Amino acid sequence: MSIVRKIGAHYQAGRGTTFTVWAPKASQVELALQSPATKKIPLQREAFGYWTALEEEAGPGTRYMYTLNGEKDRPDPASQSQPDGVHAASAVTDHGSFPWADQQWEGLPLEQLIIYELHVGTFSGEGTFDGVRKQLPELKELGITAIEIMPVAEFPGGRNWGYDGVFPFAAQSTYGGPEALKELVNACHAHGIAVVLDVVYNHMGPEGNYLNEYGHYFTHRYNTPWGDALNFDDAHSDNVRNFFYQNALMWLRDFHIDALRLDAVHAIYDTGARHFLQELREHVTQLEEQEGRKYLLIAESDQSDVRLINPINQGGYGLDAQWFDDYHHVIHTLVTGERDGYFEDYGKPEQLQKALEHTFVYNGLYSEHRKKTLGTDATDNPASQFVVCSQNHDQVGNRMLGERLSQLVSFEMLKAVAGLVLLSPYVPMLFMGEEYGEENPFLYFVSHTDKELVEAVRRGRKEEFSYFASKGVAPDPQSEDTYLRSRLQRSYMTNEKQGKLREFYKELIRLRKTSPALARPDKPYMQVKLEEEKLVLHLIHTGQEPHLYCLFNISNQTQQATLLPAAAGTWKPVLHSADTAWGGPGAEMPHSLQAGKSYTLPAAAFIILEQETK
Repeated sequence: MSIVRKIGAHYQAGRGTTFTVWAPKASQVELALQSPATKKIPLQREAFGYWTALEEEAGPGTRYMYTLNGEKDRPDPASQSQPDGVHAASAVTDHGSFPWADQQWEGLPLEQLIIYELHVGTFSGEGTFDGVRKQLPELKELGITAIEIMPVAEFPGGRNWGYDGVFPFAAQSTYGGPEALKELVNACHAHGIAVVLDVVYNHMGPEGNYLNEYGHYFTHRYNTPWGDALNFDDAHSDNVRNFFYQNALMWLRDFHIDALRLDAVHAIYDTGARHFLQELREHVTQLEEQEGRKYLLIAESDQSDVRLINPINQGGYGLDAQWFDDYHHVIHTLVTGERDGYFEDYGKPEQLQKALEHTFVYNGLYSEHRKKTLGTDATDNPASQFVVCSQNHDQVGNRMLGERLSQLVSFEMLKAVAGLVLLSPYVPMLFMGEEYGEENPFLYFVSHTDKELVEAVRRGRKEEFSYFASKGVAPDPQSEDTYLRSRLQRSYMTNEKQGKLREFYKELIRLRKTSPALARPDKPYMQVKLEEEKLVLHLIHTGQEPHLYCLFNISNQTQQATLLPAAAGTWKPVLHSADTAWGGPGAEMPHSLQAGKSYTLPAAAFIILEQETK
């Protein structure tokens, strides 16, 4: 593996703090202490452009910057705390003193994850880590087994999705900083909930980004939507790679995070013999051996490439799982009828059956939207390696008006879509508020302090949606109102219909967790048949007895469905989405059904049948 070197400020009780920074561009680096006393300490230059010094009097909370070449004071690129924002001094943290109470926690395997994606700033009224912590009993009661937190790396201001972070090691100060994040993780584990953290290793935000003043963090070799690419394979790249390896290890080791969701890995440009992602997996494997537990790496990619998740000894990168966008796109186009943008590649009914049986829809097929052949075959990869959803921050927030699915389809169709996700063989993920049909949008918002940057973001947003002029004007991303409109209302407590939808999600989750047929769902243990003209889906889980027969009508018309000949035996209904208990119009529940027998399914509805066993 490449160079391994600790960076940042590392405090040890009784010894002080060791400061280490990679600054090969500097001819002189000084530690500029700002509190409790003001003084400057020269750093010693070491191999590969690292500078270091031990300061015995610097303890937790000490504010500091680095003076480069006797001229500029800049925050630490590997700062673990930015209490006053991206332009101010860094602060020393103490990882050794936190009172962890999760010693018995061993994490959860992929197949047990029911993920809930949330944005810290809009999930609660407080908009903080503590606000999330207070809602954990609600999530546990729903049946959630993991939360996925959108990026928390320090970004400018207090409003941002998190993808403009410029201090990857520092938990956002306005969310509560590093100690509050640890308290949240500690509480999650006490509730039996795993924590997935979204990290961004494909670009850095624009405001407060001082990396170029320190070293060769970027390369001109690749053009990206954010400018020069991060340097993973050019000269000096070993040390840039080390920067991000150390970041990943810090979240897992010092914050007890269970899994990392790696943002848009297709935008990590690396043509070297050992890809950054492969080496990241190897570093995390070493940490697993040291800590005696498993950590998960989950990639986001739009390339439909199993190389990400295939074992290293088979030419893969060895990651544990990846997001599976095809499933979202197939469902979304079938239930909404939308075909704009990348949705033009979807909307064909047969794609739903293919996504269930073979995973990737584009598995070596020509993509009309991309004008090229796309994808690999994932048929033999376990279903637990793929995370699916019907909504997420991208698919909702990148719409001009941020509409959730609750604004695009009927109430009954919301339940049908929930069934397609939670009864699939894949790892299900919900987007915050989905479980009760939240009606507030999730919009794109920022709070930059650079006026020129603010105007550039506004112009870019308007240009991006110029062809949607008939639908109105894109909300101002800098406006606080845009941010406040994106907060959850939690109206299910007063809205009866929303309350029933939440109870429906709760029951589906319970069935997924307790039904023997869904204990380890996978593609080889399923029978799938889609009646394309009717949009009637037969999904039979046969992993363990009693088997489950999930019969969906995802059309907007009543349909007659006949149980498949292969469905031997007698089947008893256990749940009907149209039942009045779930806010539905009511449905006649059959006493039992058998293969070859027909049943009338209401529009946008499904029924779950359990096989009678002797």
